[in-house]
Amino acid sequence: MPSDNDSPGLPRPHPSEDVTTELVRLMPRDLVFVMRFMGESQHRLQSHFQDFIRTELAASGVTAETHPMIHLFIESHAILLCDFVFSGVSLSRQFRIAEIEHLTGDATSMIRVDIWDQLKSHIETAEKQFRTQVDGLPGLLSAFEKPTEKK
Repeated sequence: MPSDNDSPGLPRPHPSEDVTTELVRLMPRDLVFVMRFMGESQHRLQSHFQDFIRTELAASGVTAETHPMIHLFIESHAILLCDFVFSGVSLSRQFRIAEIEHLTGDATSMIRVDIWDQLKSHIETAEKQFRTQVDGLPGLLSAFEKPTEKK
């Protein structure tokens, strides 16, 4: 997102430590820990919704016999319903960094240090990945060039 401080044509340095430190400073307000269901729970809920959708469709006359490719519809919609359920539950149960530190007895803020290290590492990895793609960007960005004026 551009800001008022962006200078066209002049590259701005983005030291990963500066942005990492800023993100850690904002953690008490902006960082939220959420629940995430994994493994067998995901499979179990998806199976439930597949059975549910299959039953509801069959009641409307739509079956694998009448619609041989219906399993694709059933699977994709079961995944959507799972995402809806798991996202809703995880958003309703959020924890702030101070609550996590209290719950884990982290009086020395080691969680914050660990998060700082992970943020810095991931930011550097993302920047490195982008740099490997820079050579191919001019061709991709040609659609964003200023149109030439016709006289």
